Amino acid sequence: MYISTRGAAHKLTAAQAITQGIAPDGGLFVPETIPAIDNEALAGFVQLGYQERAVAILRLFLDDYSEKELQNCVAGAYNAEKFSNGAIAPITKVADNLFALELWHGPTSAFKDMALQLLPRLMSCALKKNGESNEIVILVATSGDTGKAALEGFKDVDQTNVMVFYPEDGVSRIQRLQMITQEGSNLKVIAVKGNFDDAQTGVKRIFNDKALAIEIARNNFKFSSANSINWGRLVPQIIYYFSAYADLVKNKDITMGAAVNFVVPTGNFGNILAGYYAKRMGLPINKLICASNSNNVLTDFLTTGIYDRKRQFYKTYSPSMDILISSNLERLLYHISDNSAAAVNQWMSELNNMGEYRVDEKHLQAIKEIFPAGYVTDEDTAATISRVFKEHGYALDPHTAVAWQVAETYRLRSGDQTPTIIVSTASPFKFNETVLSALNQTESANITDEFAALRHLAKLINRPVPTALAELEQKTVRHTAVCNKQDMPEVVKQALQTK
Repeated sequence: MYISTRGAAHKLTAAQAITQGIAPDGGLFVPETIPAIDNEALAGFVQLGYQERAVAILRLFLDDYSEKELQNCVAGAYNAEKFSNGAIAPITKVADNLFALELWHGPTSAFKDMALQLLPRLMSCALKKNGESNEIVILVATSGDTGKAALEGFKDVDQTNVMVFYPEDGVSRIQRLQMITQEGSNLKVIAVKGNFDDAQTGVKRIFNDKALAIEIARNNFKFSSANSINWGRLVPQIIYYFSAYADLVKNKDITMGAAVNFVVPTGNFGNILAGYYAKRMGLPINKLICASNSNNVLTDFLTTGIYDRKRQFYKTYSPSMDILISSNLERLLYHISDNSAAAVNQWMSELNNMGEYRVDEKHLQAIKEIFPAGYVTDEDTAATISRVFKEHGYALDPHTAVAWQVAETYRLRSGDQTPTIIVSTASPFKFNETVLSALNQTESANITDEFAALRHLAKLINRPVPTALAELEQKTVRHTAVCNKQDMPEVVKQALQTK
């Protein structure tokens, strides 16, 4: 069963929680108990493929889904038609005791595919299971990758409508093209004049607008979410932590039971939180190292216990992490406070009313024991892309470069030589302008055409341009809407009135 981090919502089944997205009290759904995986089951993962590993993890959290339902959902999500690498989430050894978990071989070349190819199938199944007759309106705030992955995953899925809001000047050119050219009769894409936090706050306000919910219900619509506030978005991410570990054992890079570290570039805290659940389940994770860019609100919190969103917002080379309000942190706060909804309510109230909160020393020490943290400037991000390619012939996107540099800094300062897995969240082609510039290609400075830049980068790093990105050159722009952040509710209402 699933309960709200803020304590006021009824317990729901997994299917109900996935359909609803966010709890009616404004909290996030969490599992009432976290299942455990013993060493024997973990050892059994080694000889399994990604699909089988996925079903094994999902059945522990989604026990109201039948085995056949889970198998069908997984088979539809993770297959050769969707993913260019048969391993789905392959792990590559780049240096001594340093590995890259590549989560970007899916249709949008970013790690959000790992969850957003599965979520539409889980939700479609849940709608039938729950006897839901309303059409689901899925609202998405995106800093670049979630939007395209949600659009791709939910394209023409029955009984769903998707509206994606993205910061007008806060995504890469490729990310923007991916969204505004998206086909699908049930999709809308709207640029917001503001940053990601403006878009995310706007979506949360719509979710919490009871009058609007009643108004759209009269027309047989119901709100839900594809952001990682939805448990159905988070649970698929737990899978690849287990899969990466099993692959390291299979490749004889580690022995079964050996501890590993994961380094995760994150802004909304969802990706690294999935690793926390894996650790709580029994995966031998030593540290989960949180990597941030100059919007280092998470680094500050994880080292001081003070979460202060009242700070300058930076547009960086790693835009998917340009976030100052990390929604998924609420789930961690619930768990580390011994499931105290009262404590979470207090902290979230302080954040909303004063823009900051502080956890006490006991909770801070519990957090620091698991989550070392660091941040990287744009200058260091570019230098890391250049250095790693020169030393190892391995091309990093800016987000993965942030994680790489934080990993190296952590190792140097701590002396911790635990085998380390860097969670690589995007293809370098999604951020070709930054990558080309970082590689100091003098001729690349004169390339102004996005697709010429893709082809140039392909030659330089000796990798093919992902098919879906290459095809953008011939696609028609379909979405041109722009709105002010305060007008988002009205945009939603108008869109549904024309359905």
